[in-house]
Amino acid sequence: MRKVGTVTIGPDGGRDAGKTYVLTEMPATKAEKWAARALLAMSKAGVEVPEGAGMEAVAGLGLNMLGNMSFEDAEILMDEMMQCVTIQPDPQKNPNFTRPLLEEDIEEVQTRFKLRMEIFALHTGFSMPGSQSTLTMMAPGQAFYPIQMSRAR
Repeated sequence: MRKVGTVTIGPDGGRDAGKTYVLTEMPATKAEKWAARALLAMSKAGVEVPEGAGMEAVAGLGLNMLGNMSFEDAEILMDEMMQCVTIQPDPQKNPNFTRPLLEEDIEEVQTRFKLRMEIFALHTGFSMPGSQSTLTMMAPGQAFYPIQMSRAR
């Protein structure tokens, strides 16, 4: 069963404050292909990639790897990451309802960055440096419970 988590943007989140997003782990095949494309793009950009690397190597290299890639390569990977995100328009009145994102559902660039960090954490099991995680994990039929994400050093 794929992991699912929620991210609620705090009061310092500008126009996105209070919004709740639901993140769903990619299916294994899609995640494997995403990692392969990321590693190939990094290799093409001159990043030394360990032989036989997979999602673990992407985790080790971190999202900073995107800075070494061409925009064309990075854009595809970034867009695929955001396909993991839906919005929960009214978590208080209707906590089980989510819908795909519309362009206006994310109004701050910092929110997009935070969601990418949380998607990365959901897939790799740890937060990126400098990212304070607020990811809440859930299993179908279970109540939300917070998990402590460690900060990579």
